[in-house]
Amino acid sequence: MKILVSNDDGYFSPGLAALVDAVKPLGEVTVVAPEQNHSGASNSLTLSRPLYVRRAANGFFYVNGTPSDCVHLAVTGMLDFLPDIVVSGINDGANMGEDTLYSGTVAAATEGYLLGIPSIAFSLAKKGFENIDAVRALAHDIVARYVREPIREPILLNVNFPAQPCKGMRATRLGKRHKAEPAVKASDPHGEPVYWVGKVGAAAEDGPGTDFHAVANGYVSITPLQIDLTRFEQIDHVSAWLEK
Repeated sequence: MKILVSNDDGYFSPGLAALVDAVKPLGEVTVVAPEQNHSGASNSLTLSRPLYVRRAANGFFYVNGTPSDCVHLAVTGMLDFLPDIVVSGINDGANMGEDTLYSGTVAAATEGYLLGIPSIAFSLAKKGFENIDAVRALAHDIVARYVREPIREPILLNVNFPAQPCKGMRATRLGKRHKAEPAVKASDPHGEPVYWVGKVGAAAEDGPGTDFHAVANGYVSITPLQIDLTRFEQIDHVSAWLEK
């Protein structure tokens, strides 16, 4: 089993080291991660400049690009083998609901999925890595389950770990958030206005079956994701609109 590990917090993240430790007993591990933190990078690829790959003292490869860059380079030419699975994380913070659209952690896994490789993204519901030992064991169990009993269909799984002691694991769907809080206005040293993107909105749709509900109640949330954004029920409406 050849395992490619990446993340969006950077190659120096404790979460990345924990994920490597989690999957190391399961196969041959290669790490290709961003040189710097790229939280919120989504699925962006760097097309305007060359990318460099360097190797840290601990053997991790790091790239001066995005999480998607890392997985794309690794799979399409940097490595001389094709990984059997891509795992991403463990992210310092939750990736639930609409977070998945912005998340670099999920994007790294998504890039693997787009390239035909089963992929899993791992995130902590609470920042700080306080329960990282327990989370490491849970991540190991999830990947080991896949190694032992592979899902036959192509998979992209989004996993979020609860802050409290884990009661178990649940298959979930994405919930929804309220809109983001207002941008924060400030000034630079020259008095020019600058803005910080506001905090994510609180959970709006968080009932039973959602990732928000599972994590809030102490369960690991495991959500299968898909890439096709087509809203099929509106195709006829748009077709009729074009005929007017």
